[in-house]
Amino acid sequence: MRRKVFDTLASAGGALIVVVLVVAGALLMWGQSFASSSVHDQLAKQDIVFPSAAAFAHAKPGSEITPSMIPSVSQYAGQKLLTGAQAEVYANDFIAVHLSEMPYHGVYATISSAARAATPGSPQAAKLSALATTSFQGTTLRGLLLEAYAFSVFGDIALWAGVAAFALAFLMAISVALGIWHARRTDEDVEILAPQDMRKQQAA
Repeated sequence: MRRKVFDTLASAGGALIVVVLVVAGALLMWGQSFASSSVHDQLAKQDIVFPSAAAFAHAKPGSEITPSMIPSVSQYAGQKLLTGAQAEVYANDFIAVHLSEMPYHGVYATISSAARAATPGSPQAAKLSALATTSFQGTTLRGLLLEAYAFSVFGDIALWAGVAAFALAFLMAISVALGIWHARRTDEDVEILAPQDMRKQQAA
């Protein structure tokens, strides 16, 4: 095959790859933007606000603010919950802590089973029923927040994948430009592997 033809074909293939990478990068960036805006909008509707900074100054085990919350939850003190990172902290380091301090460690299935096993109409049944409701609400909210966090992670992955796609497209575009430049400078009769070179290789 002639070198000029080879360079032209290789450049055309490279140009196609550039187009594919640019389209992929654009779609990934759109996916990141969609995930980020969706997470923000859905969390904003929940109107959740982290405890104030003053609350963390009086952290006590068994209270609203426990010492275990200071390293993670306190960094968002007084802020409205709007991001996936905030959702993860609120779900795992705030709600989960309060659930774990409840009877039966706040596990809804266990509390619900105990409530059904209690004597109907008894004080114990009423107490367990109230605990089951609290556990269900807390567990549900925690699950929803963690789902928002998961979508935010997907958005971050899409962002970096999009950046990588654009970077690869840029490098490939340079290669295509060099291939076109080389094709224009190559004579029409130059081949990739000339017949005389093949004979020399066979003789060797």
